[in-house]
Amino acid sequence: MSGFKRGLYLFGPVLLLALSGCADESGFDDLDRYMEETRNAPRGVVEPLPEFQAYEAFNYRSSDRRAPFQPPVEVQLTMREEAPRSDVQPDTDRPKELLEQFSLDNLNMVGTLRRSVGEDTLYALVRDAQGGIHRVRKGNHMGQNYGRVVGIDEGRIELVEIVPNGRGSWIERPRSLTLDEGGRL
Repeated sequence: MSGFKRGLYLFGPVLLLALSGCADESGFDDLDRYMEETRNAPRGVVEPLPEFQAYEAFNYRSSDRRAPFQPPVEVQLTMREEAPRSDVQPDTDRPKELLEQFSLDNLNMVGTLRRSVGEDTLYALVRDAQGGIHRVRKGNHMGQNYGRVVGIDEGRIELVEIVPNGRGSWIERPRSLTLDEGGRL
């Protein structure tokens, strides 16, 4: 006999014995009983979610008072009423120029212009918020704070604005607009 047939004769009865053990359904009685009990058991009740209570912010109304655990501090007034130090005032009688209706934040310098080679006057080209291009020279006014152009060079416009100082008088504030390299005409 060949080795294959001999192995089949020895392995065959072992295989039949193993398969006959699987045919017996009596080993699952306890599992079947447990599954049946679980199916027949009363269903659990899910408790309803607790009612949500809206957060009510605490409004501290004593913030302008001294902290209760700090000793009182003596306060000395340092600001005195002073007479205005400067004679700077905007000229409200002059007619407003077109660029004074725009804030300086809405104005962009987009270039410069010279009429002829020998001329000393350099003009700045300014784009407003609506897309219009305006020619500006030294002495023109622009911006909503009485801004006056005091200088123009190839890369920027120098202005002096007249703004209130908060004490009833006015002060001069220097500002500038730089050339917007990415701006298109």
